[in-house]
Amino acid sequence: MAVVLRRSAPVKIPLDRRSPQPVYLQIRQRIHRLIQSGTLQPGDRLPSIRSLAEAAQVNKLTVIEAYSVLEADGLIYARPGSGYFVSEPSVTSPIPPSRFAPSQEVIIPDQGEMSYFDIYMASVSALHQDGVTVFSSGFPHPHDTDILQRVARRAFKEMGALLFNYDLPQGQYPLRKQIAQLLVQKGLDASPDQLIVTNGSMQGLSLVMQEIVQPGDWVIVESPTFHGALAVLQQLGARVIGIPMTRDGMNLDLLAQYLHSHRPRLIYTISTLHNPTGITTDLAHRQQLLDLARRYDCRILEDNAYEGLNFDPVPPPIKALDQDNLVIYAGTFTKTLMPGLRVGYLVATGDDYGRLRERKMLHDLCVSTASQAIVSEYLATGYYRRHLAQLCTRNLQGRGVMLKALERHFPAEASWTVPTGGLFLWVKLPDSLPMQLVCSEAAAEGILVTPGSTFFPNLQGYPAMRLNFSFDAETIERGMAILGRIMKRHLAT
Repeated sequence: MAVVLRRSAPVKIPLDRRSPQPVYLQIRQRIHRLIQSGTLQPGDRLPSIRSLAEAAQVNKLTVIEAYSVLEADGLIYARPGSGYFVSEPSVTSPIPPSRFAPSQEVIIPDQGEMSYFDIYMASVSALHQDGVTVFSSGFPHPHDTDILQRVARRAFKEMGALLFNYDLPQGQYPLRKQIAQLLVQKGLDASPDQLIVTNGSMQGLSLVMQEIVQPGDWVIVESPTFHGALAVLQQLGARVIGIPMTRDGMNLDLLAQYLHSHRPRLIYTISTLHNPTGITTDLAHRQQLLDLARRYDCRILEDNAYEGLNFDPVPPPIKALDQDNLVIYAGTFTKTLMPGLRVGYLVATGDDYGRLRERKMLHDLCVSTASQAIVSEYLATGYYRRHLAQLCTRNLQGRGVMLKALERHFPAEASWTVPTGGLFLWVKLPDSLPMQLVCSEAAAEGILVTPGSTFFPNLQGYPAMRLNFSFDAETIERGMAILGRIMKRHLAT
């Protein structure tokens, strides 16, 4: 079908309901082309959310999603009380391609202690200290508290006395329905009855790992990977195999080799905006990984905590390709909205759903009814989409500033990823750098970073840093200059 924009001349937006591409992306790409071709000029007003939703016969959330992505792209902007308008074209410098090319060494560590507790405590404690910039954190930019208060008041009014009761272990139905709608727009056709609301994605990862992994089981992770997941696996007594990352994702040749030789129970993967590298895999990589898991009867835990912070469209999750109930998907609002609400979710199908729901209930009965109500109200009012658009715009600018600062200040031997979204990038550093000393000296100047070895199984990785680029330009420039000066001094001695 076609939607007509009522301007000086009618402009058609074709929508293909049978296409695997989400409708919001079809709308986004068509308007993008109209702007590029000059059919839509700077200053032109776009159709209102309501009128376009009615004309396209789609939910208003679909139009909000399309406009939010266009706003994040810098192609349109919102004028309060007036609607959306085409932006003036901006002149930007091209982003250089990633030179990230680490050695491809598989890590199979002996059992040992992880340092996640100390790292977490240091990061959270630093947030309460004046004059300290936590570049190693994975926390999003602080949210508009005025909007939070407005949303919370409306949410609590709607919930009424239900706020004082326990709720379903799988979460409130309205929120699960809203999350399912969001996931459909990402290409994952999930129903509310396949969703379990969790206390952040960390609880979701822990529940799944406890359900699938027994002491002594082999588990494959990307190397590097989220250090919190490594800590859970260590506590469970799992034996970890770290498959190295390439610039395109986990090394699939090595994955196939170790699936054959070790027959692991689980693959833990972060397919979109990988933590800590920021890499997003393409559709072919996702399909190959799933095919390998199916061949060797291995489960997959797909952790996409940063999905929604992408600057460009991303492929559907691996779970969307899963026809055999091999994949469990974990998402969260802690990285896109606010960590303190502690609202995440799992998508589980087949027998997994009932077992995980019961395990969730025995763990903590239910997620805070107040937190669920607030997130639900954010989704219902459209504030969440606007917040995402603003966050992505700010992060896109921060990424550009950081990439230029790295070129100016870091050693020539350093290389880094160029993520297409998220909060951070990953810098590989020369082997001769004394990372603990570099981090200590940086902390003395108010710059907190964590050695990259913490993201590898049992700290057995190359020198690196995860750097959060969601700060303002002045803070990023100062931080990179300090880090670069310290590293160059050590390399010169």
